Amino acid sequence: MAFVITSPCKDEKAAECIETCPVDCIHESGDMYVIDPDACIECGACEAVCPVEAIYAEEDVPEAEKEWIEMSKVFFR
Repeated sequence: MAFVITSPCKDEKAAECIETCPVDCIHESGDMYVIDPDACIECGACEAVCPVEAIYAEEDVPEAEKEWIEMSKVFFR
């Protein structure tokens, strides 16, 4: 998984990330968005435009937000 959307997105859903993603790998999941790990091309466009700084490269996800890595994987199973 290249990029992960974390808790600051919950209930925010500003959607700049969706508009910026060149491969349409960001999908709505109820009260937030999630990134399809198989479709993401690791371009970083979404990370740069997120107004709440909720998007991280998987290896940079803060310890307190690590649960969102697995939650994203489970959503796309």
